[in-house]
Amino acid sequence: MSKRIETDLKTFVKFWLVPLVIAGILFFLYKAVTGLIIVGVSIFLALALKPLVRKVNGFFSKHFGTEKKHQTISAVFAYLIVVLVIGAVVAIVGPVVVNETAKFIQNFPETFENTFGGWEGVNNFGKVIGIEDLHAEIQNTLTNLSNNLLGILGNNLVSSVSGVANVIMKVVLVLVLTMLFLLEGPALMDAFWNSIGSDEEDKKPVAVAKRIVARMAGVVSTYVSRQAIVAVLDGLASGLIVFCISLFMGISSSLAIPMGMITMSFYLIPMFGQFIGGALVTVLLFFSNPLSALIFAIIYIIYAQIENNVIAPKIQGNALNLPAVMILTAIVIGMYMFGLLGAIIAVPIAGCIRVLMEEYPNIKAARE
Repeated sequence: MSKRIETDLKTFVKFWLVPLVIAGILFFLYKAVTGLIIVGVSIFLALALKPLVRKVNGFFSKHFGTEKKHQTISAVFAYLIVVLVIGAVVAIVGPVVVNETAKFIQNFPETFENTFGGWEGVNNFGKVIGIEDLHAEIQNTLTNLSNNLLGILGNNLVSSVSGVANVIMKVVLVLVLTMLFLLEGPALMDAFWNSIGSDEEDKKPVAVAKRIVARMAGVVSTYVSRQAIVAVLDGLASGLIVFCISLFMGISSSLAIPMGMITMSFYLIPMFGQFIGGALVTVLLFFSNPLSALIFAIIYIIYAQIENNVIAPKIQGNALNLPAVMILTAIVIGMYMFGLLGAIIAVPIAGCIRVLMEEYPNIKAARE
């Protein structure tokens, strides 16, 4: 027995319109995901620069007049300081890494002879483990590896050039948008809050929303600023260690600054960055002097324990108040979703989620 269901046009349109709108939104997000990531990173960087902008603004206000007058100049100065620091790190560290690698390749035959006894020593070791001609085996392996690498590089040369150009374009967009958000972001936010209603009463939705946004912005800026302070201390410590080693190990003292910059830069990556930076410096020092690399690794590991258990907790305090398992979970998810960038921004995003969880009762009360 069949039944006839009657419906009006309005219900029919709603029934089909809702899934179509949802599908349209999902399609838009899929197509615009790269642009949304660029905008999100720019907003994140603008929030991270807020403490520095306040410091610069305070300096100008103290010496040159009213605070409001110098807000734009302060934002421009803070932005230029960060860009110049990043440029200096790249300009100093890049040539040092290239030079140390070239020096290692140039001195490899002598180092190989002194360390392993040349190919004769390698063959003697091969006979001990049951390989008659270990030298020939290694040469065959290296030849096959080089041929495969040349083939891969040849096939992907055009796409690599295109990829580099794409990365440069994204970096430029991020730099420009970050500057614009620093200059125009506060005014845009004020206009937005004024357009959606009054916040005179503490329990009103607008007041709750403003407080949540302010807390989340504070989480990002506080975390990044304190992480940057500890990163600078880490870089100074590693640079000092390298300089002291250079006094009695025969390596160049000019390595101290770039090595310190390497550890400072990698420390900004949560949890794993300190290990990566220390390991990279150890490898580069090994290229110059293996014993100096060993000494650096031992001293840096000792300093890292002091830094992680004494210095960093004192400076960072309870800025985010997140348990270790939540931090590690956020880093893993962020890393697998967006790579290195995701690992860097994962922890403050987790802090923002914690703010939403704490403010949920107020959100519920405001809705009622």
